[in-house]
Amino acid sequence: MSKTAQDLPSLHASPERQEAHRWLPARPLGPMSEMARLRKTHPMMEAIVDEVDGRQMRVGDHWLTDFASCNYLGFDLEPEIIAAVPEYLARWGTHPSWSRMIATPRLFIEIEQELTDLLGAEDSLALPTITHIHLSVIPALAGQGTIFLDRNAHRSIHDGCLMARAWGATVQRFDDNNPAELEEMLRACRSHPRLVCVDGLNSMTGNIPPVAELARVTRANDALLYIDDAHGFGVIGERRPDELSPYGSRGNSLIRHVGESYDGIILVAGFSKAYSSLLAFLACPTEVKNHLKAATSPHTFSGPSPVASLATVQAGFALNARRGDTIRADLHRKTARILDGMGQLGLTSPNRSGSPIIEIPIGAPERIDAIGDHLFDRGIYTTLAPYPMVPREKVGFRIQVTAANTDEEISHLLEVLAEVAEVADMLSDSTPTRDE
Repeated sequence: MSKTAQDLPSLHASPERQEAHRWLPARPLGPMSEMARLRKTHPMMEAIVDEVDGRQMRVGDHWLTDFASCNYLGFDLEPEIIAAVPEYLARWGTHPSWSRMIATPRLFIEIEQELTDLLGAEDSLALPTITHIHLSVIPALAGQGTIFLDRNAHRSIHDGCLMARAWGATVQRFDDNNPAELEEMLRACRSHPRLVCVDGLNSMTGNIPPVAELARVTRANDALLYIDDAHGFGVIGERRPDELSPYGSRGNSLIRHVGESYDGIILVAGFSKAYSSLLAFLACPTEVKNHLKAATSPHTFSGPSPVASLATVQAGFALNARRGDTIRADLHRKTARILDGMGQLGLTSPNRSGSPIIEIPIGAPERIDAIGDHLFDRGIYTTLAPYPMVPREKVGFRIQVTAANTDEEISHLLEVLAEVAEVADMLSDSTPTRDE
């Protein structure tokens, strides 16, 4: 039987393991200690999944409904997408292990052309992951200039900015919901280039920043706006009179959703969420694309995405063109049902957009173990959000809805959330954590 995270051995399990500690830094974990504790003790952290059946997942002998997946459109389970893969493997093998500098399979060119058309951008560049992009593209664009970093941006953007700082850039932080603060900082800045880095659809709150206002400020102050829309691409898209849901149409990302142009904007996103495929991209002018192909390590030195992922991207494009808006409308309906049910239960969420990312703060950080236990025991798997993943006052858990979740699964989720609401009221601030 497979082990859950609760069963995994401690780092102190053996003398051999203890001896290995001399290779680890002596510096204490500090703010990461709570994350480290939960990783060792809680079954909803690093659980080993033995089997999946739709959105049901088996951890050991315990079946749970998966509300932690980012496969928003359910493309990971679509039979026609899965069926497309063998033909690609027969034609191309399992993996083109050239770096793209050495040779590029035509699949990449076809994907970039179709992606550019979908986005309505000038050009696009496909690279393996968003993390690769942030760590290489942010330093290449910032040079020895100044980066203005959204305090609440994803950790991978912060890591890219740290890399840029090591290369000589200056990093200043601002609140992406306060364009006036950004404008004041840009006006005081005397260096160039100027790069403003923000999240698009936020991975915790499910909300989007004031993109039009941020774009106005950056354009007026000769800065480049760099947006990571990892969770928005594929889900939200251009608004039009015949749209089937407030998510918009075509799933062509945040820029089109808010009616903006790509003038002075670099859009970064990926296929690993809505398209369930290992590939990422940035939308940019062709001149910038050609510069980055020479200036960034992933294009020059990294192996590319495997053929199966390129196959599922292209099959996903075809499915999106035929049925994507219908799938998104169903996803919106299911998400709205959860948000409405939470409202009736008195549970709050910062989600104002109706996106399928629903964060539920629990009030007191020490309650996370007991509430997580109740969710797990009742067959609900979510993303726990301890400090410092979120600020202490926002510690809780995150529900991610997908089109593959059934109405029956959502009904069960709402039943369990009603129980959680009662449990949260009964718990006192003195509730002990697991290691006490």
